[in-house]
Amino acid sequence: MPLTHLNARGEAHIVDIGDKPATRRRAVASARLEALPETVAAILGGTLKKGDAVAVARIAGIMAAKKTSELIPLCHPIALTSVSVDIEADGSALLITATAETTGQTGVEMEALTAASVAALTLYDMAKAMDRGMTIAAVRLVEKTGGKSGDFKR
Repeated sequence: MPLTHLNARGEAHIVDIGDKPATRRRAVASARLEALPETVAAILGGTLKKGDAVAVARIAGIMAAKKTSELIPLCHPIALTSVSVDIEADGSALLITATAETTGQTGVEMEALTAASVAALTLYDMAKAMDRGMTIAAVRLVEKTGGKSGDFKR
């Protein structure tokens, strides 16, 4: 299968989506923030010196989804219809789940992945004074629906 972001000369270019029909599209991505148990408790309990890390990370993830085309060079700007970021305990880690939706001509996988990544980075930033050994892991697409390539579920 040829790579769609390369032209006949092998040069990077943005894909022409002008002839594609607008369809309902949805993507879910996740990331894990692995941290000390007391760090996870402080993040979830809202007791960090910087404030409510969960609320700040949620907003950061939403804002990041809206800015994806400015961060990833060959992404199209997308009119998002919905973005959500959920953060919950997952054993001794935090699971960040981001969902992005649109009705358009191209998918929202990159927006969901960007939201999950930036939310995890924000949690790291807010808790780094307490635990510099945190690890952001397993950033991945969980599922997507809509579009020519069909549905995907991990």
